[in-house]
Amino acid sequence: MANASAFRPDSEMLRVNDLHAFYGESHILHGIDFQVNRGELVTLLGRNGAGRTTTLKAILGLVGRRSGSIMINGRQVIDLPTHRIAHLGIGYCPEERGIYASLSTEENLLLPPAVNSAGMSLDEIYGMFPNLEERRNSPGSRLSGGEQQMLAMARILRTGARLLLLDEITEGLAPVIVQALGRVIAQLKEKGLTIILVEQNFRFAAPLADRHYIIEHGRIVEMVRKDELDSKMPLLQKLLGV
Repeated sequence: MANASAFRPDSEMLRVNDLHAFYGESHILHGIDFQVNRGELVTLLGRNGAGRTTTLKAILGLVGRRSGSIMINGRQVIDLPTHRIAHLGIGYCPEERGIYASLSTEENLLLPPAVNSAGMSLDEIYGMFPNLEERRNSPGSRLSGGEQQMLAMARILRTGARLLLLDEITEGLAPVIVQALGRVIAQLKEKGLTIILVEQNFRFAAPLADRHYIIEHGRIVEMVRKDELDSKMPLLQKLLGV
């Protein structure tokens, strides 16, 4: 596997070393190691059950037990509670979205607390997600799956988070919505945000990401840079079945 330590430490947003995670007695992650630079977009790829979502949850402390090292902007967070980690500028968009069904779109957007002053305004959000402006007074339960996904992403952008953990954001969505989300992610990358994307849709992730980490059985087994995609496609096909 390529050596993540080759990246300059002064540009690091996140470094994970020897991360183990457990749900009850089940040992899910077996020594995860990876690193993300500021402004990068990296993917965590793998088959179902490989440990991709658990890796995101472990970064935030949303697992039963974890050990190892998680450095965010040079600060060790392995022993911090989830709310303290979030206030370091981490935004999490879970696969289940977590929209409040009885609140309007705009009320959902106004609900999260800001973690710093860099949060996007409602006008900026509506400029990036025009569908949400059209549905600003609609309750969450009336939104389509694609609109709910846009709202889940928009909500964390309101907080001012600079490191986004995005879990399976395209799953079950129509191609036109997937394309719209791809454009949004490209805009966020242009704004300098750092993004970790767990994604089953490799064709969606490939053109967006700077690097791809492949997880198997709770371990990272390969790292592929964007400029290596063509030469390593046979390996990716073998590991992912793409």
